Amino acid sequence: MTNFAPTFLNTPNSNILTTGNGNPVDDNQNTLTAGEFGPVLLQDFHLIDKLAHFDRERIPERVVHAKGAGAHGYFELTKDIKDLTSAHFLQTVGTKTPIFARFSTVGGEKGSSDSARDPRGFAVKFYTEEGNWDMVGNNTPIFFIRDPLKFPDFIHTQKRNPQTNLKDADAFWDFISLSHETLHQVTILFSNRGTPYSFRHMDGFSSHTLKLVNAEGRVHFVKWHFKTDQGIKNHRREEAAALDSSNPDSSTQDLFEAIAKGDHPSWTVSLQIMPEEQAAHYDWNIFDVTKVWPHKDYPLVKIGKMVLNRNPNNYFAEVEQAAFSPSHMVPGIDVSNDKMLQGRLFSYPDTHRHRLGANYLQLPINQPYRAKVSHHQRDGPANYSQNYNGYPNYEPQSQDPKGPEQQINSVRFKYSPSNLAGKTGRYPYNTKDVDYIQAGNLYRLMKGPEQDDLIENLVHHIKNVQNPVIAKRAIDLFSKADPEYGQRIESGLKALKK
Repeated sequence: MTNFAPTFLNTPNSNILTTGNGNPVDDNQNTLTAGEFGPVLLQDFHLIDKLAHFDRERIPERVVHAKGAGAHGYFELTKDIKDLTSAHFLQTVGTKTPIFARFSTVGGEKGSSDSARDPRGFAVKFYTEEGNWDMVGNNTPIFFIRDPLKFPDFIHTQKRNPQTNLKDADAFWDFISLSHETLHQVTILFSNRGTPYSFRHMDGFSSHTLKLVNAEGRVHFVKWHFKTDQGIKNHRREEAAALDSSNPDSSTQDLFEAIAKGDHPSWTVSLQIMPEEQAAHYDWNIFDVTKVWPHKDYPLVKIGKMVLNRNPNNYFAEVEQAAFSPSHMVPGIDVSNDKMLQGRLFSYPDTHRHRLGANYLQLPINQPYRAKVSHHQRDGPANYSQNYNGYPNYEPQSQDPKGPEQQINSVRFKYSPSNLAGKTGRYPYNTKDVDYIQAGNLYRLMKGPEQDDLIENLVHHIKNVQNPVIAKRAIDLFSKADPEYGQRIESGLKALKK
């Protein structure tokens, strides 16, 4: 197993301070001036170099998942699944694949608190011998919405009001109460699972339905589950609020310090597996990311172990510049017709090109360093490779007739075919009222203090809504999941007003 190690920069020489282009600096304390009392000289390159770089140290923060932490480790296969997939790293028991994982909050800014009530991003980059595969999910098995057309609107309700620049409870509940598919995820969010104790004490999920394709081209739909071996542990509302002020970086600190002292966190990796032919006949659309597959129908099958055992050497280079995308696939793993997934296939690389530049995949943390990259992409800002020297930047070409296209006839390298039928149009998901059923089942599954905390958390958020129409609409939404659910929230709000 190869360890990730940036190679494009040498370790700084602690004995000699230099400028960015390697010239020794004679004095780092005094700016070059015209005489003792004269003005600063423009020819002081060290000053200009230092200030100009400082002015550009910050890159745009992620629109979502801005606050995060990460670590290196490995994934070890404990059950071969060659009957399900031709992906090389999933063939032989004992195979260890280097990984880099990043955990994050979703809606807050880069300076927000680790203990904020928010879903948590759960992204894993697998450095395989056939290129990188990014498993880009969350710590919940579902999401708020199921169509990417609604994603910018939903995220805007998580951000700041365009007039006041303040967080806006009315905007949040206005959107939620008019988008009934959010009910299931909102129930998770306002349970204590919405405030995890740490990144180590939460599960991870692909959330989306993905495809596994075997060597014969047979398709199975799967959902990935990463179950924490440390055990689920969450904060109650008061504990999370206290951490907001006392240690807003609590999860980041917890992860780094645990790994530093050798307490390496791990997750058991499992799959839910559905044969392709069953998908069209299931009780609801299996590509709806707001729904779970019940474990009684599709039980978890353990396939491996993920371990994090090495902290980053530099946060900016390895965590801030890490770029994950569900479109980063390897042969044997393929996309499904999940609408939200389809939207992310474009949106994630697009934001990386905005934040990091067109050559973001040349950054060491993002390089598929265990595979040979061979394509015709050239030039662009921040290209610090050899730019393929004099090799042609087109094909077909005669310098190397085989070229990088020599293996395209293999079944493994082709997208798996899908049967398509029907007229183009803007079709909603046929939900059959499952929007309310799964949320209601989750509410009823919670018992005692867990259910009480859910109600209290919702009451203390909805109380900030200024528009009574929006507040009533929110209560009505929860009542559709379970009449008691809505009634308890309504009673809690009335009690606060007394």
